[in-house]
Amino acid sequence: MGTAKNFILRLLLIAAVLAVWEFLVKLTAVPEYILPAPSRIFFSMYNGIRTNVYPEHFLVTLTETLLGFLFGTVLAFILGTIVALSRKVEYFLYPFIVMFQAMPKVALAPLIIVWFGLGLTSKVINAALVAFFPLMVNTIVGLRSAEEDRINLMRSLAASRTQIFFMLQLPNALPYIFAGLEIAMIFALIGAIVAEFVGAEKGLGMLIQSMNFNMDVAGQFSILLILSLLGLVLNGIVTLARRRLLFWETVNTGEDTASSSKKGGSV
Repeated sequence: MGTAKNFILRLLLIAAVLAVWEFLVKLTAVPEYILPAPSRIFFSMYNGIRTNVYPEHFLVTLTETLLGFLFGTVLAFILGTIVALSRKVEYFLYPFIVMFQAMPKVALAPLIIVWFGLGLTSKVINAALVAFFPLMVNTIVGLRSAEEDRINLMRSLAASRTQIFFMLQLPNALPYIFAGLEIAMIFALIGAIVAEFVGAEKGLGMLIQSMNFNMDVAGQFSILLILSLLGLVLNGIVTLARRRLLFWETVNTGEDTASSSKKGGSV
């Protein structure tokens, strides 16, 4: 009941913000090419969906984002695991990874477009590069967060390295890994859009660039709204997967809340 009430209050807050925005734009007579009213933005969105322009470009951007996220996070997990389990590998490899991450991806995007063309491949690579580092760092931190006493205990019980990894280190690292996945998903979307800005045949980023040349500000805002909603949905999917797989976190949180309530009541 409380969750439904909070959701309704959230919707009412969004509606109030949009109403104030609409009122202020009409009251001050701000030109549409500077700041369009929400009604104009929603009309542009409706137009783009009705004419099938937005869905076509949306599917391209979504594909680029998901593939970039997939390849970037798989590589990040593998490399992060290798670095976390081997100090020697970390000593030689980690500086190169940090230096590569320090390079702005906006500067790398034009080179990637030159090397791999204007098609899907260049966007996926750019999205993967942007999504790679957050998960890799979280994987390293998570795998190394296992208590040394527990590792020594498992060793004393003749557990192999593989058993220690799958039974202790990996479960312990899962909250860190999912936190990295949440960030990586949003970064993959940003990476795909940046690559589309630089050069693309299709995609919402390319559509924003086209509308910018035509001074269609309402259309640009409508695409930004679509991208925001897409990011929210993708992040929600990762969060839902986290709650399903890391069910013990939800249980612990519920127990902590109940305990706090009892203490508050006793006072």
